[in-house]
Amino acid sequence: MKLFKSLLVAPAALGLLSPLTANAAELNLNDVADYSNGNLATISNFSEIYPTDWAFQAITDIATSRGFSGVIPTGVITRYEAASIINATLKDVVQLTEQEQRLINEFSTELAVLQSRVDGLETRMNDFEAGSFSTTTTASFSADFAIGAVDGGTSSTDDAVNAGYGFQIDLNTSFTGEDSLDISIDAGNAEDAGTAEFDLNSADEALTVDGISYTFPLSDKTTVMIGDTVDGSSLFSIACVYGTPSNTMDDCGALNSAFVGSGTTLAASYDFDNGFYTSFGYAGAGDSDAGLMTKEGFDSYGLNAAYTGDEYGISLSYALVEDGTTTDETYTALNAYWTPDGFPSISVGYEWTDDSDGAANADTKTHYFVGVQFEEVGAGTLGFAIGTKDAVTEGNDELLMYEAFYSYSVNDGMTITPLVYVKEHATGTDDETGLMVKTSFSF
Repeated sequence: MKLFKSLLVAPAALGLLSPLTANAAELNLNDVADYSNGNLATISNFSEIYPTDWAFQAITDIATSRGFSGVIPTGVITRYEAASIINATLKDVVQLTEQEQRLINEFSTELAVLQSRVDGLETRMNDFEAGSFSTTTTASFSADFAIGAVDGGTSSTDDAVNAGYGFQIDLNTSFTGEDSLDISIDAGNAEDAGTAEFDLNSADEALTVDGISYTFPLSDKTTVMIGDTVDGSSLFSIACVYGTPSNTMDDCGALNSAFVGSGTTLAASYDFDNGFYTSFGYAGAGDSDAGLMTKEGFDSYGLNAAYTGDEYGISLSYALVEDGTTTDETYTALNAYWTPDGFPSISVGYEWTDDSDGAANADTKTHYFVGVQFEEVGAGTLGFAIGTKDAVTEGNDELLMYEAFYSYSVNDGMTITPLVYVKEHATGTDDETGLMVKTSFSF
């Protein structure tokens, strides 16, 4: 019998005590005569075992010899209590002694009843476990509350104080210990200008599947991911350590080369185990009539190579985006970071775009970013950044964004992050200034 069963035997036995109390109508006169004559070995119907009975002495002996001194009875016990002790001491025994076999024969009825009770409990437990999460499945939850306001800019950004929230559930399970099935479910309403820069979930207040992917090792160094509604660059390694909360700066200058995906995704990566890393990504509209990898379809392909170390790192990313027409755009980004000991970290990024549909003097776009981050400033992290707020078309003026943030953890599951930024606008439109605070919970 399994250990699980044996642990259940004692409670099951106690539950049987009250209905098995002997009364006058249950006594057998022959048994009374046997007891008076000292023929204790033939008694089978009495519900109590006394210290003077042979069975009591035999149970004490086998509990001692089998190393179960903790279950040795100290007083009168019932036959079902005796059966539970016998089961606990002999459950893993391969060869029985004559005395042990005699006890099993004597208490065979009680042992059979206990066995049936345990089997029934185990069946119900198995039914319960079949309807519950797998032991390899985990769920993590996060909730963000944001409040803020934006002054200036366009009519769509010049807002009063706004507030909103975002909520996300991340489910993860593994079938082999090395693979990972990931599902992201989210909801939120933070879509007004006063909170939009935090990029919270703002599509719908109803829970929606935001992405699903399956990642598995193809070899010791090769990893493959397939998914839907996840970024085609999910396995890219972008050399950046700047941890901004803002949507504009969080791409670290790789605005389009670290491309997203709204449909089918396939990605693979190879780790050289010496800090060097390379990866490939593809994203296509698999749920559209145009299909995947067709001239009419919307397809994106990307490559990434990176070196990351404790003090510095560098990466090169490339993406080709086909929009289903004759227009193709290519994006190339170079990123790097440096984390000198005792000084703030520095992250930089620069991306250039070749637009095949642009005019001869306007077919190139550029985008850059520089971020500085101070760790352990007081109880949190302080960061400053500057960069173009959008890709700048050749010949046009650069419109920059400046930001500062401070993120500190109140405890293991709660973080507060204030953010202030300024975005430049074209001549004739006031610059946009935003101030907002986000409180994040993870559990």
